[in-house]
Amino acid sequence: MNHPLQGSILLVDDEASIVRSLHRALRAPLGNQVKIVTCSSGTDAIEELLAQRFDVIVSDLRMPHMGGMELLAMAADIQPGCLRMILTGTADFSTAQDAVNQFGLYRYLTKPWDTDELVRHVTAALAASVAQRSQQDQAMAWAASQGQVSAEALERRKLEALEPGITRVEWDEDGCVIMR
Repeated sequence: MNHPLQGSILLVDDEASIVRSLHRALRAPLGNQVKIVTCSSGTDAIEELLAQRFDVIVSDLRMPHMGGMELLAMAADIQPGCLRMILTGTADFSTAQDAVNQFGLYRYLTKPWDTDELVRHVTAALAASVAQRSQQDQAMAWAASQGQVSAEALERRKLEALEPGITRVEWDEDGCVIMR
């Protein structure tokens, strides 16, 4: 029996028409169980990554102020389990190779995209991300049942999944907690 696809996707492109087209291309095939959030800048995308968990991020490569590579490197730090994809008009093999090798990209896709191919890649990324998270949760639960992980660590992991960054604490030079 097939289960409906679930998860969340962050789409990032500095061109509003591209973001809208991507959203339209993915909305119907992925169904309503998949949350799709769009951003028009790397800065906005970072805010979203800090606010909620995503399974997949699809970003343009060349954007003003913060390029896709920089964004995806930061995304990997903020949400290591989020699969990262580039969608770009640049079909340069060395750029693609660097992106995959340096930033652990799941896919490097080119514009203009073929909608069926885009849907296949995003669907595969969602399924892989959800399966990976499920395996990690099972491993953590097993480790907790064996006394290898504390109840606090298990709860911290659950909180972090709901609100990325909530368990990170920054201190100033006087030893005070920095509130952001």
